[in-house]
Amino acid sequence: MAYDVRLVKLINGELVLGKHDAENNTLKDLALIQTIPTEQGVQMMLLPFGYPFENEIGGEISMTHVLYEYKNVPEELTNKYFEASSNLTMASANTLRNLNMQAGGKGGGVSDISDLLKK
Repeated sequence: MAYDVRLVKLINGELVLGKHDAENNTLKDLALIQTIPTEQGVQMMLLPFGYPFENEIGGEISMTHVLYEYKNVPEELTNKYFEASSNLTMASANTLRNLNMQAGGKGGGVSDISDLLKK
């Protein structure tokens, strides 16, 4: 199932990511984006919308509370959002290219599972 992830600025000035529900005109599973100034520039941090009182990404807000909707959501930000909301890590093309796919069907060179357990 493909989700319509939107990046919006709310009327209170907060920048959030969420899954758009067109039927109810809402954003679900909200993540707050905080910018953090560092010596190297500015970094972004994704937090649950209810942070610090909620530790899971969730919640719902009506699109009537949206001041501005960004036309494009950076792919890296979308991937980080999906990782944070699903607890799954997205593999990049480079990660997949670096896998040793020529192990001869032995799971990376291990032919016996007892070899994994030996110290």
